[in-house]
Amino acid sequence: MAYPRLTDQPGVAEIVEAVRRGECTPFEVAERAVARIERLDAHINAVVVPDFDRALAAARALGETPGPHQPLFGVAMTVKESFDVAGLPTTWGHPQHAGNIARRDSVVVQRLKAAGAVILGKTNVPPDLADLQSDNPLYGRTNNPHDPTRVAGGSSGGGAAAVAAGMVPCEYGSDIGSSIRNPAHFNGIWGHKTSFGLVSRRGHSHPAAGGQDVHDGPLSVVGPMARSAADLALLLEATADLPLPRRAVPLAGMRLLAVLDHPASEVDEAVRVPIEAAIESLEKAGARVDRSSELLPDLARQHADYLKMLNIAMARGRPSPSGKCAGLLDWFALLDAQARNEYAWEALFAAYDFVLAPPLAFLAFPHDGTPIGARRIAINGADHAFADTLAWAGIATFPGLPATVLPVGDTDGLPCGIQVIGPRWRDFACIAAAEVMGSVLHG
Repeated sequence: MAYPRLTDQPGVAEIVEAVRRGECTPFEVAERAVARIERLDAHINAVVVPDFDRALAAARALGETPGPHQPLFGVAMTVKESFDVAGLPTTWGHPQHAGNIARRDSVVVQRLKAAGAVILGKTNVPPDLADLQSDNPLYGRTNNPHDPTRVAGGSSGGGAAAVAAGMVPCEYGSDIGSSIRNPAHFNGIWGHKTSFGLVSRRGHSHPAAGGQDVHDGPLSVVGPMARSAADLALLLEATADLPLPRRAVPLAGMRLLAVLDHPASEVDEAVRVPIEAAIESLEKAGARVDRSSELLPDLARQHADYLKMLNIAMARGRPSPSGKCAGLLDWFALLDAQARNEYAWEALFAAYDFVLAPPLAFLAFPHDGTPIGARRIAINGADHAFADTLAWAGIATFPGLPATVLPVGDTDGLPCGIQVIGPRWRDFACIAAAEVMGSVLHG
C-alpha cells in the first residue's frame, strides 16, 4: 500500500552504519544536512533557529570513530524549539521571549549529544505549543511539504516537515494533545508518543518560568519522530529514563481492537478509507481485529475528563475564559478519574495486544488563523468544532499510554496515518508492532 514520500535520503540507522563503515564522516553528514536545509527550507520554514556553525564544529570535533556508547554517532538532526539548547533562544513562539537564551541543554539534548548526535538547530512551533499548526508571530508559518497551502501540524510541526522533506533524518518533539502524532499523520512520517514518565522533560519548560525547572502536569510527554520504526527505537533507547524490554512482535495471531468511532469526534472519510484498507490488509496477513469490545472505557467520559485536565495543565491552574478556576477538590477528582481510566485500559490490554485508531479526524487542513477554540472544520461535509478532534489525542494521552503513528496511505496526495496504542511501558512493543504493520502495508 503506497503512501506519498518526498525523499530518499538515508535514515538514522543508515547514516550510523555509513559512518561506521567509513563511507562518510560526521562532519560530512552535517555539512550535507545544512546544505539541504538551506536549499529546501525557503518554502517550508521548518528550521527556524539554525545553529549551523556550532553544529559543524561539533561534528568535526566528534572525529571519525564512534565511542562504545554512541548509537547515534554522526546523525545530524533537529529538536523542537521548546527544548532548551545552551546558547539558543527558547521562546515557545513568543516575540517577548526572544531574549530567553538557554544556559544549559535539556536532558533530551544532553542524551542525544552523548549518543553521538549533532544538533543542527530548532524547529517551529505554535505559541505555547497550543495548536495543531505551527505558526507564530516570531518565526512565521511552517508549510506542509506535501502541499504548502496546508499546515504541517503542531505543535511539533516544524520538525515533522523537516523530516518529511528530507532535511534531517529525525527530530525530537513533545506531545500533550497529539503534538507528535498529528504532525506525523499530516506529513507521512513516523512518530512515537511515549508512556507518561518514560523520557525526562527537564529543560522543556515555558520561557515564562525564567529558566527554572517546572512540572508540565500529568499529561505532557516528549518523544521522537523519524522516517522508520527502527529509527524511532534508536532515538528512544538513547533518551529513555528506564530500560524497557524489546522483543519481536509477530503479526500472525496479533489481537487488535480497531476504534474508528468516537462519541465526541466523527472521522472524515479521507482518513477512514485509508485506515480501513490498512486494517483489511492486516487481517489478511493474520492479525485478529475486533471492531468493538465491552472492555473499551467510556470514551465520552474519558474525553470530558481529558479536556478538563488538559485545560488546567495548559493554563497552570489560572482561571478559564469564563473566570472560573478549578479548585483542589476538582483536581483530585480528575486524578481519581484518570486512575480509574488507567485501570480500565489495563483490563482491556489483558485481552488485546494493541488498539488501532486514527491520529486525528482529518488530514492536513488549509492554513487557518482562527483561534483554535473558535475554529471550525468540515468533516464529511458537515461543520464541526475543531477542538472536538482532540478526542483522538486523549484516547492515549489521558491514561498515559504509548502510541506509535505510522503512515498507511493517502487521499488525493495528502498522507494519512494510524496510531498503534499499547499498554503502558510497552513503548518498544508499540514501535515493533508498527514496524511489522508497515512491512505488510508498504511492502
